[in-house]
Amino acid sequence: MSSKISLITGGSRSGKSRYAESLYKDTDDVLYIATAVITDKEMEDRVRMHRQSRNQRWDTAEQYRDLDNLIYGSKNKNILLDCVTIMISNLMFDSAMDVEGMKQEDLNILENQIMQEFKKLIKATRIQEKNLILVTNELGSGIVPEYKLGRIFRDIAGRVNQEIARMSDSVYLVSCGLPIKLK
Repeated sequence: MSSKISLITGGSRSGKSRYAESLYKDTDDVLYIATAVITDKEMEDRVRMHRQSRNQRWDTAEQYRDLDNLIYGSKNKNILLDCVTIMISNLMFDSAMDVEGMKQEDLNILENQIMQEFKKLIKATRIQEKNLILVTNELGSGIVPEYKLGRIFRDIAGRVNQEIARMSDSVYLVSCGLPIKLK
C-alpha cells in the first residue's frame, strides 16, 4: 500500500474545492479538515455553505495546527484539507508577531514554522499510507498588495504552495471549474 498526495490550486471561486471533493465522491472514508476560523458573519455563512455542500458521511475536523497528530489518530484512509492559504493566515496571526515591523530574519523564522506544519502533515500522511488532497489559492497573479502584511502573506503562501507541489504526486490548476493537470 502507498499514499497519494494531490495539490489542487486555483483562483477564488475557480471550482477548486468542488473539484477536490469530487475526487472522493465515491467513498465515505474521508476526513475533511476545515482550516477556517469563524471571525465574522460572512465567514460564518461561508463555513455553513461548505458544511452543507460536502458529503455528510465524511468525518470533519475543524483545525489548522498540528495536523500531523490528527493524521496519526485518524482511522480514515482519505484526507481532504481545505484550505492551505487560510491555514497559513491563521498560523501567521497565531504567531502574535508584529509582522509589519518584523526584520527579514524574523520573517524567515515565521515562514519556516509555517512550512514545518505542512511538512509534518505530509510526512505523517506518507508514514500512515493515507491519501491527501490539499486545496490552496493561487496567489500572485494579481496586483501587488498595497500593505506589507499582504505582501508577506502572498510571498509565504507562494513558497508554501511551491513546496507542497514539489512533495505532491499530482498537481491540478482549476480555472472556470475545469481542472488542468500540471504534474
